Amino acid sequence: MTGRKPGEPGRRPDALRELTARHGGLLPAALERARSGTSEEPGAWAPQVAEAAGLPAAAGLGPASFFADLAAPRGERHVRVCTATACFAARRGEHLAEVERVLGVVAGTVDEAGSTSLQTVHCLGYCYAGPAALDGTLPRTGPDLADQLGGRTEPRAPGIPVADTTGAPVLLAGIVGGQDAWDVWRRAVTGLRPEDVLQETAASGLRGRGGAGFPVADKWAAAAGKPGAVVVANGDEGDPGSYADRLLMEEDPERVLTGLALACLACGAGRGVVLVRSEYPRAMARLRRAVESATEAGDLAPSAGAAGPRPFVEVVEGAGSYVSGEETALIARLEGARGCARPRPPYPTDHGLWDAPTVVNNVETLAAVPWIVAHGGASYARRGVPDETGTKLVCLSERFARPGAYEVELGTPVGEIVTRFGGGLQDGRELVVLQIGGPLGGFLAGTALDVPLTTAALAEHGAALGHGGMVAFDADTDPHELLRHIWEFAADESCGACSPCRVGTRRGLGLARDRGGPGESYGRLARLMGEASLCAFGRRVPAAVRSLARAYGPVLEGWDR
Repeated sequence: MTGRKPGEPGRRPDALRELTARHGGLLPAALERARSGTSEEPGAWAPQVAEAAGLPAAAGLGPASFFADLAAPRGERHVRVCTATACFAARRGEHLAEVERVLGVVAGTVDEAGSTSLQTVHCLGYCYAGPAALDGTLPRTGPDLADQLGGRTEPRAPGIPVADTTGAPVLLAGIVGGQDAWDVWRRAVTGLRPEDVLQETAASGLRGRGGAGFPVADKWAAAAGKPGAVVVANGDEGDPGSYADRLLMEEDPERVLTGLALACLACGAGRGVVLVRSEYPRAMARLRRAVESATEAGDLAPSAGAAGPRPFVEVVEGAGSYVSGEETALIARLEGARGCARPRPPYPTDHGLWDAPTVVNNVETLAAVPWIVAHGGASYARRGVPDETGTKLVCLSERFARPGAYEVELGTPVGEIVTRFGGGLQDGRELVVLQIGGPLGGFLAGTALDVPLTTAALAEHGAALGHGGMVAFDADTDPHELLRHIWEFAADESCGACSPCRVGTRRGLGLARDRGGPGESYGRLARLMGEASLCAFGRRVPAAVRSLARAYGPVLEGWDR
């Protein structure tokens, strides 16, 4: 164990990681450039890219065969169609076959002329207007998606409807309230100490909004004062049904960057990184422009060498992987490797990006920090409920009468969000099942929504808060098809780093395709995945399936184990 101190968690030596750190910092961008210039499989070009960077062939072939954006064949016209949960609910999954017929190409292939390729993805962040697709970088949405892509109807991609229900917005302060977050940063960087920012955040009770719900101040304190610390803003949202991070990055990137800068100040970090999922091209462009403007204004450092209280911030593009939103997998992605989860300890706050102490916070979490610093942690803590304070962006899917993103206080009843804010379902249809917290969150029966919007209350009903996305299903959805869809998503997005998840998700998908029921062996499979998977992805799959079975009742008998 190199560099290990007495009592310090051990680290596995990783020669490839060290090589990549020295030579491969630009490897992800080089792989992307190589992919955009060919329709061949990664084996034909990725090894050469790695060798040009002074790395072994595996360093290029590994990520190129792992990430969807690199592994998928690509023609001159590249179309990405969302097949995630909200788009599945909008058209019962039928839109993919319609797009294939119109474009004359099967998903995952390039047409014979090499002109058009089609790729399925999860998710594009248009859950409020699905089904959706990206034609290059241009979004297309709506029930006539295939006709738009075929040039038969006018393309459309509406902006995200937003509403604040609290009266004094925190997350939407710059969108509906017009507040400038950089003013908060300028006062903080000249008048506050790092411990002041840390103390106010601790007093606020703010917890991570990316799904884990870990106390933010505790994570910052674990990295504070350690040399070379880095703060990463996780913009790889990914949860089908959620588009809160996309909204914040596109419409108020200054608030996201201010929150990142304040986190850097609290941690003593001179460097910040924003990872944006590749499916969010507009968010990427807006953030990069915002970084340039802040650097020109002197709010951010122009280089890593010039960083001090004002950090150097860079924006990095993802490459198409749901599980790379998990913090250790995200770090692996930033290092140019496959986006696989890593065992802990060591924790990222000890040994993270390039082995430096690293804090990873999701975009919505960081967007709350400017308000907390400006108004005080105690003011934030008075919102929500005692153990889960503050506000949350809740995203309602296309099936609702009033889809969009709503800022609500934690503890607001789910039923109130559905009926009062969402207006129920379109055309007065009956809500049969509600998915909350993404594909690995959980499901509630439409008649059992008297549940406070908190992590603890939802857990008692077998669900999870996650990113806070809500996807509605009416009677048109076949429960067995929805079950298959969940297992298909899990099998597609498993990183494959551990056998319980890699094998279990594929075995579960095979069982779900057989409408005869899961059989006696399923209980053992579910327990193995739930207890032995390396990260929360594999552990949450059986719980999500269990909640779906309970929401639908006898029709999915046997899946509730």
